[in-house]
Order: sequence, then C-alpha cells, then structure tokens
Amino acid sequence: MKKSKIQWTKSTWNPWHGCKKVSPGCKYCYMYRDKERYGQSPTTVLRSKSMFYAPLKLKKGELIFTCSWSDWFIDEADVWREEAWDIIRQTPQHTYQILTKRPERIKEQLPKYFDSLNNVWLGVSIESEEQMGRLEHLKDLPCITFASFEPLIGPINWDTRMDGLKWCIIGGESGNDTGKYQYRKMELDWALHLVDGAKSSGVPCFVKQLGTYQYKQLNLKDRHGGNLEEFPEGFQVRDFPAVYYDKHMAMA
Repeated sequence: MKKSKIQWTKSTWNPWHGCKKVSPGCKYCYMYRDKERYGQSPTTVLRSKSMFYAPLKLKKGELIFTCSWSDWFIDEADVWREEAWDIIRQTPQHTYQILTKRPERIKEQLPKYFDSLNNVWLGVSIESEEQMGRLEHLKDLPCITFASFEPLIGPINWDTRMDGLKWCIIGGESGNDTGKYQYRKMELDWALHLVDGAKSSGVPCFVKQLGTYQYKQLNLKDRHGGNLEEFPEGFQVRDFPAVYYDKHMAMA
C-alpha cells in the first residue's frame, strides 16, 4: 500500500502491475513513463511480490485506488483476480475504487458473492465521446458506479447515458512539451459542461486537475493544474459520493 498524491483517493494498491494500451487516453500513460524510467517493461503484467496482501495488514479503513499501475480486468490477471477479490471481501473496512478501460469484462469477472460486498466502487475511463459506450457496462451493477473523464481530450455531452452514475471525476492531461510523454489540451468549456451536467443531475463531481495545457494558458503555479485554490470560478468542486462521508469520515 502506498499513500497517494492523487487527489480523489488516499492510497493505491497494485496486486499486479503492467498493462497494454487500449484507447487514446492511454497514449501518454504515466505507468509506461515510470516503468521505463526504472528499466522495466510496461507491457509485462506481473503479480506483485510485496503488495498483493497489503490491504489485509491495515485495520483502519482506507479509500484505495486499485490497480493504478494496471487494469483490474486485464486478461493476464485472470489467474490472480479470484484471490484478490477475496482480499476485498476480507477487508470491509476499506473502500476499493476500481477504474477500468475494459468494462466489457466486468460482469463476467465478478465473484459470485459480489452483491454482498458494500466496499467496491466500479468506474470506467472516458476521455472523449468515442468512449461513451463504456457506460453501458455499468448498468445494473449493485455498487457505486462512476466515470473518470480524464484525460479529457475532447468535448463530451452530458445526457441520459450518464443516468445511474453515482460519481464523476474530471481532469486534464499533464505532461511535457517535448519528448515521449507529452500532453493534449483540455478546453475549460469541455470540463465546465461536465461539471454543470453533474450538478444538474445530482451526481457528485470531483475536479482533479486542469492539466498542463491550462497550467500554461492560465499561468498557474502547479504544472499539473491540480491546486484547487487556483481553479477558476465554477471549477472548485471536489465532492465524493455520500457513502464515502458516511463511512470514512466517521472513521476519522
């Protein structure tokens, strides 16, 4: 387990690491960048030798972004997932945020006891209109469902396809001006449309960062555009689903 700098979580847990790119949002993946920095292959999916059982060691409940360096539903992890689900079952004090770009695999990879769990949030990454079909795979799931519009690289219409969502995250892409790991722009009106849509639909919304493009456009201090105090009016929104406050704030 590692304490996380990602604003919408508290810790990360990677029972396996390594992934394969499946959509435009993966282009400048930070996991690829860091794996290459360590001289490792980012496309080789490996079970963690030291972190697999980490949640079992924590008695106090944590909000945990699960598989931040992979995808919970990647097929290479099929041999380990059943045991990882059992770790989640044994640790009801934690809340696991599972975000995937492979939602077509969700329902076939849920354990038989999934309906009895109350500590899993399942979400999909949507970087542009092209990926909106991923929301269909969240329908009828007996858990908190959410969408992460990050990196937001194109306008997205907020409409009835979002019905049923319990949370959304919005963020611009961060990266470098040159080299292998750059960034794409996020226009403020793209993000504001989603913020307004979430508010009007009663969906809790969390604006994570404005990204490197807006960092330059707005002359911000934080190069990721992640300092809430620097956000323009209308973007200073960082809400969680009500169950988060009910459970984790009570433990604080």
